[in-house]
Amino acid sequence: MDRWQAMRIFVRVAETESFAEAARHLHMSAPAVTRAIAALEDVIGARLFVRTTRSVKMTEAGTRYFDDCRRILSDITEAEATAAGSYATPSGRLAVTASVLFGRMYVLPIMIEYLDSYPTMSGRTFFVDRPVNIVEEGIDVAVRIGHLPDSGFTAIKVGTIRRVICGSPGYFEKHGVPTVPADLKNHRIIASTGAWASPEWRFAGDQRVTIDSVLQCNTNDAAIATAAAGWGLTRVLHYQIGPALLNGDLRIVLADHEEPPLPIHLLHPEGRHAPAKVRAFVDLAISRLRGNPFLN
Repeated sequence: MDRWQAMRIFVRVAETESFAEAARHLHMSAPAVTRAIAALEDVIGARLFVRTTRSVKMTEAGTRYFDDCRRILSDITEAEATAAGSYATPSGRLAVTASVLFGRMYVLPIMIEYLDSYPTMSGRTFFVDRPVNIVEEGIDVAVRIGHLPDSGFTAIKVGTIRRVICGSPGYFEKHGVPTVPADLKNHRIIASTGAWASPEWRFAGDQRVTIDSVLQCNTNDAAIATAAAGWGLTRVLHYQIGPALLNGDLRIVLADHEEPPLPIHLLHPEGRHAPAKVRAFVDLAISRLRGNPFLN
């Protein structure tokens, strides 16, 4: 039995919690994966997985073995890549994920600058408004907004974002400026159902206001455009209205009543063994995102 290959198979089964899914990722047949795990268990002398008709879970021995296997495989990969030079110079293809609007506004320009700096590299962006399993999707770097669960991945904080109430100067001239959250009851509200599905808006000091929106938009872009046109007030994330704030189309109100900001992190699974292509992108992204006034 090829012990290195058996470890690779074991790690992929553990990550996907599926023999069939691991087989698909490894371009193997499911029976071949099953035989490899059985042979590995025979050599080790312990069961690595508990199998049911619906799930595959690691045993206690499997969990300990998983951590060691990932370290060993990572060391092997690093040694091979170092010999080939890929840890010294960015090479290959880089895949990055982020939410749709944040990705388009802030990550895509970084990716373009990165590719201009490393002409031999190619890139792939995956901008979606849902959580992405970066291992299963083959993602090198993820930009995550919000508090992170414990994943064992490397996470680097690059900024913060605020939830803000905004409207156009023309709207405030006609309808006045709210000074406390309760004043929103007297204003025309545009709700973005994509980002704020709950009608209850929360503020600092555990203040809560149930919003009766006059218009519901399924995208933030639509809500922002409607607010900028002077039709009403909306609540979005600070970074989403950066250009509109700069050109004076929108103005933020109730800033003193905002909840604590949410963190922005760069996330990647490689840790200290990250190849040059990941390290170079992360270094550039840290510089650009931390230097952005709408992300801090």
